[in-house]
Amino acid sequence: MKMIVSAVVVLLAITGFGHAQAPAPPPEATTAAPAASAAPAAAASPAPQAPEWTYARYMELAKATGRKMDISEDAFKQVQERREKVIKRIEEYLTGKFKAAQPEVMQAFKDVPREYYHYNYEGKFNTVAHAYDAEAKPWGLGYGSVMSDYLGQAYMTQLAEPKATDVVLEIGTGSGFQISLLSRIVKEAYSIEIIEPIGKGVAELFAPIGYTNVHSKVGDGYFGWPEVTGGFDIIMVTCAARYVPPALLDQLKPNGKLIIPVGSPIRGTQTLFVYTKDTEGKVHSRRDVGVHFIPMKGAVEKTPKPGS
Repeated sequence: MKMIVSAVVVLLAITGFGHAQAPAPPPEATTAAPAASAAPAAAASPAPQAPEWTYARYMELAKATGRKMDISEDAFKQVQERREKVIKRIEEYLTGKFKAAQPEVMQAFKDVPREYYHYNYEGKFNTVAHAYDAEAKPWGLGYGSVMSDYLGQAYMTQLAEPKATDVVLEIGTGSGFQISLLSRIVKEAYSIEIIEPIGKGVAELFAPIGYTNVHSKVGDGYFGWPEVTGGFDIIMVTCAARYVPPALLDQLKPNGKLIIPVGSPIRGTQTLFVYTKDTEGKVHSRRDVGVHFIPMKGAVEKTPKPGS
């Protein structure tokens, strides 16, 4: 089996995470879901109970998405055994980083089957057997993009502190796993992918598995998703930007949180920043950890930093 392993390494304890993107055509919606939220977020109902995750269910979804995801039933059982160990490891990891693992984050990891997203869209082959490898590392999606490792995704998810009433935006859909995690916790989840074949392919994953509150499109995340009325409680960027795109700060709600890697991939100096906006609209920032992400592509490469 051909396997493309990204060399992305993150300087966050023992984990690495990052996401690659490349230029794409003008924004094009890839789901039939509405692109705007007409009213402020209200109390969200608990997510409906998902069907039991069995081999039959896995094969049903694989067929529904048209991807080459076939594995034997024995291999599937082995994947599930490793999954249990990884979920325990994630809980221990988050406890070490945040004093305690957020229950909603842990439940999302239990509910969302990572193996469903382990697919290379360029090579048209799956890497399902490696979904829960003991070594947490990114996996190639093709076209220069990667699926971030599970510890990095766990860290960023808990750092965002998602709540049931939140509306979130992700810049860089990638495999679709990160936005799926968030969707199990929040009210509405939006995601933008700049690589057209990946954006279109991954958009087909959400409806079959029942994640109806996920809305995705192909486009340049530099501009955010301004059509969503009221903005976002959380904006998560999964690629390193040269600077913070102004549109993302504009679309951040009061008391909202923007998580973004900022820095130069050439010099290898990047920092994960957390930006917050107070009730008066003033933006505050703090450095979190040193990271190394694949660079954000598109308008951010051509547009001078405001004020420079």
